[in-house]
Amino acid sequence: MLFIPLPFVVALLLLILFVIVFRRDEEGQPNRPFLVLILLSALQSVLSGLRWGYGMQVVGVIAPVIAATVPPLAYAGVSRLVRTSWRPLVGRLGLHAVPAVLILLLVEFWREAIDVALVLIFVGYALAILLLMRPGADALRLAPFEGAVPAYRAIIFAAAALCLSAAVDTFVFFDFTWAHGEHALTVISVGNLAALVILGTAAAAASRSRAPAETAEAVARPETSEDKETIATVDALMETRKLYRDANLNLDRLARKAGIPARQISAAINRAMDKNVSQYVNDYRIGEACRLLSATEKSVTEVMFDVGFQTKSNFNREFRRVTDMTPLAWRQKRAEGGGSSAIDKL
Repeated sequence: MLFIPLPFVVALLLLILFVIVFRRDEEGQPNRPFLVLILLSALQSVLSGLRWGYGMQVVGVIAPVIAATVPPLAYAGVSRLVRTSWRPLVGRLGLHAVPAVLILLLVEFWREAIDVALVLIFVGYALAILLLMRPGADALRLAPFEGAVPAYRAIIFAAAALCLSAAVDTFVFFDFTWAHGEHALTVISVGNLAALVILGTAAAAASRSRAPAETAEAVARPETSEDKETIATVDALMETRKLYRDANLNLDRLARKAGIPARQISAAINRAMDKNVSQYVNDYRIGEACRLLSATEKSVTEVMFDVGFQTKSNFNREFRRVTDMTPLAWRQKRAEGGGSSAIDKL
């Protein structure tokens, strides 16, 4: 019977994931670093299968270089959701090519240092990603508000996957040093492949929203008069121009419409309302959704699209957050004269 190593199965799953993400994003502007990351994760899994499943040691020369390109791609994908501008493209490519070039040099001149270098690269980029995410929900200013929470969580999982991969490499290094690689195959088959799957899935999830946001930034100081003016300006835009109906609305676009720096809007809403901008915008969307469900015969799906949501999962999650019930349950309760709800306070 033909032996098919687990890494080949993982690679196949990652390729299927790539096709799904590519088809899903082909009508919009894809997050190319995340797409390439999924492909490289599949390639890395194949190389792992060739080396540990079929004993092709020559793969050991290529695999570390490929591995060194994974963390920079993860960071570049996150950066595309965070920054409106960055270094020129040539500069970015040059900067993020340094890890691969370093590993290539070590392969040629100092192979014993490769494992240590890879661990430092993976941990370093994981910390860099977490640093980008430090502001919380509103860090991803270029991501549509609707997909904020899943994207934020996906990016945190991606950083965790980089750390897991570094931990696996560390264990394998010591295993070869002290136990002649007795446990290396098992650890790589389980740990490293799990990291690749998590990383690939996280990249797909983050790419889906071309969006993170979860918990509001911690309150650093009391609300100020400037905060009140900022929120009043944004409130006016929401109420008069219905900006929340724009499914592609993000913090950067909102800032341009309001003529106020994105960081100022984020800080004002965080301090005054103890929520992030994504939740603030979605509160408006859910408010109108409740009114449409109560005053019209539109289906839940029609209402969902009318107020700016694109997926039922996000719509239902945010609806539950605000009203503690599903859209259908809310409509039924209102039809039966079920009293007030959380939405009446918005």
